[in-house]
Amino acid sequence: MRPRGLGVYERTAASGRELTALRVRDVDAVRRRLAVNENAVRVGADIHVGTPKTHERRSVPYPEFLDDAIAELCAGKTRNQLLFHDGDDYFGRPRSSEYSRSWFKTALEEAALERMTIHDLRHTAASLAISSGANVKAVQRMLGHASAAMTLDVNADLFDDDLDTVSVSLNAARSAAIAR
Repeated sequence: MRPRGLGVYERTAASGRELTALRVRDVDAVRRRLAVNENAVRVGADIHVGTPKTHERRSVPYPEFLDDAIAELCAGKTRNQLLFHDGDDYFGRPRSSEYSRSWFKTALEEAALERMTIHDLRHTAASLAISSGANVKAVQRMLGHASAAMTLDVNADLFDDDLDTVSVSLNAARSAAIAR
């Protein structure tokens, strides 16, 4: 049995709550940043809008290849309208027969992707960022974690190729030292 009330709020994926609350005004297309200022969560039939989990606002970078998709989401909307919806209504509205499936589950099926949660995407983003060489402290800030250790322990899964990279990097460092 799932906990009710604030328990549900505390156990939902932070990225899902924050993603749901993003507004057009939160997009900085020049710097390619999303400002995480609010979250929105459904508790029973009500939507609760508040500050992020730690009450810390933060900036989340996004890659250039998302420019067109984000611009399309912003097109024709006012600054206060929700980014991931066509109006002022949250995706987390109470379900009815017309909206019996979650928007995320529907999007996964339309994209022919396996079942996952929005929080799984958060883990993947952290893992890919760290694996591609991003500064762990920067990833910590992006995720809103209190420490880099938490980021590494909780959200950054090790890719098998990362082990190979360790030996390749050590070999390159040795070769560079010998060449001097």
